[in-house]
Amino acid sequence: MNFIKIFLSISLLVISTADAATLRLATTTSTVNSGLLDYLLPSYESKTGNKVHVIAVGTGKALRMGRDGDVDVVLVHARNAELEFIQQGHGKNRRDVMYNDFVIVGPKDDPAGIKGMKRAGRALSRVAAIQARFISRGDNSGTHKKELSLWGNTQHSGRWYLEAGQGMGKVLQITNEMGGYTLVDRGTWLAYQDKINLMVLVEGDKNLFNPYGVIAVNPDKHKDIKYRESLSFINWLTSASAQAMIGNYRIHNQQLFIPDAK
Repeated sequence: MNFIKIFLSISLLVISTADAATLRLATTTSTVNSGLLDYLLPSYESKTGNKVHVIAVGTGKALRMGRDGDVDVVLVHARNAELEFIQQGHGKNRRDVMYNDFVIVGPKDDPAGIKGMKRAGRALSRVAAIQARFISRGDNSGTHKKELSLWGNTQHSGRWYLEAGQGMGKVLQITNEMGGYTLVDRGTWLAYQDKINLMVLVEGDKNLFNPYGVIAVNPDKHKDIKYRESLSFINWLTSASAQAMIGNYRIHNQQLFIPDAK
């Protein structure tokens, strides 16, 4: 009798293990630096038995990994690039997930005098006018794409403008060390603000809106894509329970992301 019970237990474990999958998720560094995924993913993994392998990179690289079939699903924040990714046939079933905003941060003495300005583009023009140090992601991430759009026709080259080629957390540290300015998503800012001596100087411009979308990689392009698991993850991430978790996630009693699934 005991032998039969042990045999059945082992059989069920083998079946369960066989059914479980590891989903490869390429996502922006902000979802990792902010702690959001560490907060969300255990719930998904316990519910489905699937594991999620997170690869935190800039949006541009995340979409490139999706195009090359190196990941199963992407969670990014560059709407135009996302739509192009789908139009080119690399992704399917894009869904809105959440949004927050970008802010411009800089040193407390604010040599460019941009504190309180309502137009982010004009603030950056003032930074350029006095050639105050500005640290750019410089990595084709969603943040970098947003920054480039905000410069408009303002020339932003020279020794004062540094392209770090790093993730947002590292860029904040460099900006702090150099006493410069940078553009950062609010989620990462809230996670790092106690570690650095910078302050928010410009916020609230509608052009600083920062929406996030999740996209399954097209299985027709790559035979090893775990499309069924990707859809499971997308459906969970946009479900009422996961959206409530996103809305409830806070640092310093401040909400980092606004759930936005339709």
